[in-house]
Order: sequence, then C-alpha cells, then structure tokens
Amino acid sequence: MLIPFLMITALFPLWGFANDVTNPLVKAFKDIFLISNAQSSMVQFAFYLGYGIMAIPAAIFIRNYSYKAGILLGLALYAAGAMLFIPASLYMEFNFFLAALCILTCGLALLETTANPYILSMGHPSTATKRLNLAQAFNPIGSLTGMFVASTLILNKLQVEEFRAAEKLAHPEYNDLLPSVVDGKLTQAIQEFSVNEPIKHQAMQAADLVTVRGPYIAIATIVTVLFFVFLFYKLPKTMSNNKPLTLAELKVTFMRLIKNKLYIEGVVAQAFYVGAQIMCWTFIIHYGMTVVGLTSSQAQNYNIIAMSVFLVSRFICTFLLSYIKPGHLLMLLATCGGGLILGTIFLTGFYGLYCLIGVSACMSLMFPTIYGIALKDMGDDASLASAGLVMAIVGGALMPPLQASLIDDNPLIASIPSVQTSFLMPLICFVVIAIFGYRSHYVHKS
Repeated sequence: MLIPFLMITALFPLWGFANDVTNPLVKAFKDIFLISNAQSSMVQFAFYLGYGIMAIPAAIFIRNYSYKAGILLGLALYAAGAMLFIPASLYMEFNFFLAALCILTCGLALLETTANPYILSMGHPSTATKRLNLAQAFNPIGSLTGMFVASTLILNKLQVEEFRAAEKLAHPEYNDLLPSVVDGKLTQAIQEFSVNEPIKHQAMQAADLVTVRGPYIAIATIVTVLFFVFLFYKLPKTMSNNKPLTLAELKVTFMRLIKNKLYIEGVVAQAFYVGAQIMCWTFIIHYGMTVVGLTSSQAQNYNIIAMSVFLVSRFICTFLLSYIKPGHLLMLLATCGGGLILGTIFLTGFYGLYCLIGVSACMSLMFPTIYGIALKDMGDDASLASAGLVMAIVGGALMPPLQASLIDDNPLIASIPSVQTSFLMPLICFVVIAIFGYRSHYVHKS
C-alpha cells in the first residue's frame, strides 16, 4: 500500500492550492470589477457550490465504478475548469469566472470524495483517523504554494494595486486617517477613474484578468500530467463490494446513515468548520488592509504566515493524537480558536491580526479529525458517507457571503469597525465544533 498511499497523498495539495490561490481573488475581483464585498464573495460561493452539487453524484459514481475512476474524472474536471479561465478573461465577464470555478470544484469534490475514504481504507481501522491526518498534513503544502503564487504572481502584478499605491502616495493626508477610511477613498478613486478614463480603465481590467488566469493555466497543465500518471497505474481495490448500487440499496444506505447520530453531527460540524476556515483565510486580507493599513500583497503575506502555522500545527496535532482522543483534542482546539477570534474582534491593529493568524493553529486538526470521527466503522458505506462530509464543504459557499454582508453593513458594535465585528460568524462556527468534539468524546465515546 505504500506507493498507492503516496500517490493518493500527492492529490491532497491539489485542492489546497486551488483553495488558497482563489481566496485572494475575492479582494482582487472587488477592485477589478468595482463590485461590493458581498458581490465579490460570490467567488467563494461559486467555488464551494461545486462541492454541494457534485458530492453525492461523486460518491455514487465511485461506488458503482472504483476509486480510480473517481480520481480520473475529478482530475479531468479540475483541468477543464482551470482552462476555462482563458475565455473568462477574454470576455472580461465576472460570471464566467464563477462558472469556471464551479466546474473546477466539481472536480475537487470528486477527488476529495475519493481520496479521503481511500486513505481510511488503506490499513487497520484503529489507525484510520491518524492515517488521514498524516495524508491531510500535505494539503497545506498546496495551500502555501497557492498563497505564494497569489501574493507574488497575482496581487503584486495587478495594475489596480499599482493605481491604489500611486493614489495613496499622492495624498499624504491619508496617513492621518483610519485604514478603513483610506480603503474607501481609494475604492472611490478607482470608480472615478473608470468614469473619467473608461478606455484606460478597461485596458487595466484586461491586463489584470490576464494576470489572474496565469496560475490556473499552469495548474491545469500539472493536473493533466497527473491524469495520465493515474490512468496507466494500477491502484489496489479496497472496497469489498464493487457491485453497482441499485436504487433500493442506495435508499437503505441513506437511511442507515441518517440514523447514525455521530455521522449527522459530524456533517454539521464539518459545514461550520469549512465556513470558519474560509472566512478566516479570505477576510484576513480585508482585516489587514482596513484595520492595520496594509496593502493587499502585504496582507496576503500574513495569510502565508497563517498557513505556515497551520502546516506546523497539523504535524504537531497528528503526534498528539497518539496520546489524546480525537474528540477531546477537537473540543480543546475549537475552544482555543473561539478565544482567539474574540481577540480578533476586540483587540486593535496588529494584536488582532496576530490572534487571527493564531486561529490557524487551532484549525489544523479539525477537517480530518471530524472526517475520521464521523466515518468511524463505516465499512463499504464510507464512500457514500464521505459524500455528506464533502457536501458539507458547501459551508464555505454559504458563510463568507454572510460575513461579507456584515462588512458592508454598519458595525454590530458601534465603536468597533465592521470588519472586526464580522468575525462573530467564525466564532459561532467554533462553538458548534466544540460541541461536536464534546459529544463525540463524552456522549458517543470516540
């Protein structure tokens, strides 16, 4: 199983890269297309909608065919979605980018629905959660790569960012204003430029969209190469039942899953976890720019630090699982994450930003641990049960727009900027996760 394990583990960085090269596009598209925070957060909605659309069909497809077939179809959709960034940039249409991202994540849903239960099946059930944590530890490598690419090859190259920097330099009086006020004035300056110089503004948009599409073309090429590697390699079969599911069997399996309280609670916890993760990693850029006064590229660098903390913490927490039960450790980390979010809301400047970075250390264990607890002793039902947990990733589609709306609206607490108070959304998520950790450890005895 060693070589197959390594090959499947090599897939985990792929969705990490896609997630984190896409997160900064929320802010980038806001300035390129001159739209609101709520509108630009549709990037995350479209990205994570693919998981909701494809998760259950993916599980049925895998059960009826094989894990290998799921991997091949997932890689094909991933490459196709990434390549669609070319016509989207040529037509300069925001909705085309949303469609491309949705198709791309239909491929990611297939890959995750395949890879996670496949890893769980590659060994003794007693070490399944630890094994999945080890494989998931390589996911942040892709995330770090995506963040680095976004910072150096996208945000640093955008002409709209150069325009913002030049405008800020031309107005020294901005140095005496709050970062949130400066951000609003710079956005207004871009809007005035689009009205006064429409041809130049359109040229700037076109150049920036070419910059945005570059990394997606590169990853499409890499994914295509991997497609042919998996096509010609014979992967071991670990499902004991390879017969296609009948409608009656599918109904019985779904009923069995619905009656599994630990599993249902795990799906809910996973939805809230993914929502918290995406909100913390997407709006750290908004936080850095409007609360601390950083540029988008500088704010993205702090996002890279957060992911580095996440990566190191993943290996540390995997080690701790040898001594602490998964549910208990999950509860402790969710509680700490909630405490750090309170610091993000109520502290100012860099102190709040450091708290937001620290949240990543608490999140590192959560996805694979919730996954492993929820799929405990599933057997052949794991592929279908996995679909529910992957579909729960749709939490990343639903929650960021809610937080973005809170940023656009007046602050919930009068004396605190709306960007800070909007982090009440991730706080709620960590409360839900802590409750699941408690119940899985003390009620369901994980």
